[in-house]
Amino acid sequence: MHAAATELTLRSGRAVFDEIRRAAARLDGVAKRTPVLTSRSLDAAVGGAVFLKADHLQCVGAFKFRGAYNAMAKLDDAARRRGVLTYSSGNHAQAVARVGQMLRIETVIVMPDNAPAPKLAATREYGARVITFDPSEQTREDVAAALPEARTHTLIPPFDHYDVIAGQGTCGLELLEQAPQLDRILVPTGGSGLLSGCSVVAHYLGTRCDVIGVEPALADDAARSLRSGRIEVAHDTGRTIADGTRTTSVGQRNFALMQAYTRDVVTVSEEAIRRAMRFVFERLKQVVEPSGVLGLAALMEGAVSADGRSGVILSGGNADPRLFAEIIGAPAGDR
Repeated sequence: MHAAATELTLRSGRAVFDEIRRAAARLDGVAKRTPVLTSRSLDAAVGGAVFLKADHLQCVGAFKFRGAYNAMAKLDDAARRRGVLTYSSGNHAQAVARVGQMLRIETVIVMPDNAPAPKLAATREYGARVITFDPSEQTREDVAAALPEARTHTLIPPFDHYDVIAGQGTCGLELLEQAPQLDRILVPTGGSGLLSGCSVVAHYLGTRCDVIGVEPALADDAARSLRSGRIEVAHDTGRTIADGTRTTSVGQRNFALMQAYTRDVVTVSEEAIRRAMRFVFERLKQVVEPSGVLGLAALMEGAVSADGRSGVILSGGNADPRLFAEIIGAPAGDR
């Protein structure tokens, strides 16, 4: 645990863990209990036992469904009638839209105009009203705050929200039930909702499991933040193919939990991300988006030791078809 953790953070961490337990009960029968996949060829390649939590098979194709449902299911009737507002580059947008469809809640979602087309399309198909913007000129938070709905709708951001963190943390809770005695869990990291939730789970279950975040080297704000002890801002994150990590910074609530319970955050190259995508497709016959394979990329690139037993969360499967085809179809000499 980092020295910067305060007693207040520790108390709030216990409260978050208790809410993760309640979120698991709330999601029971609604969210999928996604499987854990293994591969002998992967174990041989990295030199350790690897357990892949397949949350790319979750509802809407991403772990984000867990947090969106937990937060929206807790709204009272008056809040449900008013509606929900959020902003997202894709997977949280789809999750909020789908939950809104399920619970009959109006959803208004701010998305960058360079979000993957399939994610934009799916969000609209789930019934959300989508507001697009140019991320080179505006921030999504400013766009959302300027909407009339900001005064009436409940804002449910993609990661800096305790109910969202708690819902996302259920992914780590399931993994540790399905594959106990892990030495480490590798978690894709953008705003750090999944990372902070999983870190709390590992700590309060009393495991000796290190929780390590993984982000692209081209969007390394979480790694820099954990090292500096303050929230750092990312610039020009649009260069990474891992669109789910194109956040400008981690959330304040997330960062406090990370400081207390996260062991480390490491980075991986763009080629490592591509190589991991190809591996899970060719060897496991799974389609996982770039952000979703970050943990596996860290093992395959050697950014993290693979000794012992490693849990890896495959966080999303909403790959852009054109990008996926380009990566999978790359000539052998370019791999």
